Amino acid sequence: MPARANLGPKRQQAILEIIRARPVARQAELVELLRERGIEATQSSVSRDLKTLGVTKLDDGYAQPPDTAAPVGGGATPLAETETVDHELNLLGEFVRRIDTAGSNLTVVKTAVGAAQRVAVYLDRTGWPEIVGTLSGDDSIFVATRNAAEQRRLVAKLRTQLDIGPVPAP
Repeated sequence: MPARANLGPKRQQAILEIIRARPVARQAELVELLRERGIEATQSSVSRDLKTLGVTKLDDGYAQPPDTAAPVGGGATPLAETETVDHELNLLGEFVRRIDTAGSNLTVVKTAVGAAQRVAVYLDRTGWPEIVGTLSGDDSIFVATRNAAEQRRLVAKLRTQLDIGPVPAP
């Protein structure tokens, strides 16, 4: 059993190498590519690894997370540092399509298909006091704030960090 316990980090590193090298559309394809490298994998283990690594499934396949420089297999991640989170949010801006408000305390962030969960995780990790919580689907994130003033501050921060301009006038 101890030998199998070390497969996780090795398998995760191999997954990152594979998706950097070529497009991969399905988990079954990843399982096969890992087996070709001599790494034991099942669809469920690959699914868990993808979630652990924060890999996002987009229209054209899996996309590596912007923080893959962090060590695979444990240890503290640099996400605790605000400037690192802000930098990574800036990188995630390419997945954000639109930011809208709904009412006085709900902001809707529209993303590329499959990217909402990844962006929401980073929003949760920012530690921004304006954010009460997030709820994400496939391509939409609802971000709750306490009031309209916090919502305005949040939208301004998001537009700056994600490098998204102001909403065009109707």
